[in-house]
Amino acid sequence: MLAFKPLTEDEFMAAESPVYDERREVLWFCDIVRRNVHGVSLKTLELTTREFPSEVCSLGLAESGRLVVALRKEVGLLDPETDEYSTLVPIEADRPETRLNDGKVGPDGAFWVGSMDDVNRAIKEPIAALYRVTADGEAERKIDELIISNGLAFAPDGTHMFHSDTRGPWIDRWDFDPATGAISGRKRLAVLDEEAGRPDGGATDSEGNYWSAGVSASKLNCFSPEGRLIESIAVPVGAPSMPCFGGPGLNQLFLTSLRNNRPKDLLDRYPLTGRILVADSSVAGSPVSRFRDV
Repeated sequence: MLAFKPLTEDEFMAAESPVYDERREVLWFCDIVRRNVHGVSLKTLELTTREFPSEVCSLGLAESGRLVVALRKEVGLLDPETDEYSTLVPIEADRPETRLNDGKVGPDGAFWVGSMDDVNRAIKEPIAALYRVTADGEAERKIDELIISNGLAFAPDGTHMFHSDTRGPWIDRWDFDPATGAISGRKRLAVLDEEAGRPDGGATDSEGNYWSAGVSASKLNCFSPEGRLIESIAVPVGAPSMPCFGGPGLNQLFLTSLRNNRPKDLLDRYPLTGRILVADSSVAGSPVSRFRDV
């Protein structure tokens, strides 16, 4: 059983996209609405913050030591040592009704990032897409007709990609070619409802299982590679947003959560909502890839 506890005393409004940097022993993540990239040293628990002019939606590690970062309408590279940032490619810059969302670096060395319907309306529209971004500034549109692209993660051997739509609400698995980034053989693994936990961010473990943050149900759902629900774990936050394995041996499980726009009764019931949680894991995580920028 996972025993989650707060990593630090800090509280965030929309913490997302945690990724463990084994070179620095730092957990990186973003706060979307506060427009920040944060890093927490796992040795000292010191928090660093870098502010951006737009929402920071997701991020990943790069071979050069930089971070690949998805802002509202572009993907760029941040050097956390110097704070130097450079735009790599604009995405959907002419579409005010969308913004970028979840992103992960794939085994192909590209940054996979999706967009979402960002209009404040009761029923979201399938106007978003998933892109494959490479270091030469190319952004290839890979999947259309998404509502909120989310849940990207890759199998330990690099031959499968997991992807979800939070408003689908479904989880898919694709066959993945780590040499070229080609995807094929789409398979629907799960269709989830509010009670089961609509799928937000995801991660994979060393056994190939897929962990999905059930944002609507305060749950962390673990699925086999074929879509069998192995375990549904109650978590002590009201809106879990993404799991991430990290620490030495990748045997710790981190979990971010969303505090903004949550009802008072939910926050009263789950006072840790907005904190970064950590638990020791009985299964190790799958190592993440780095963006091939060198």
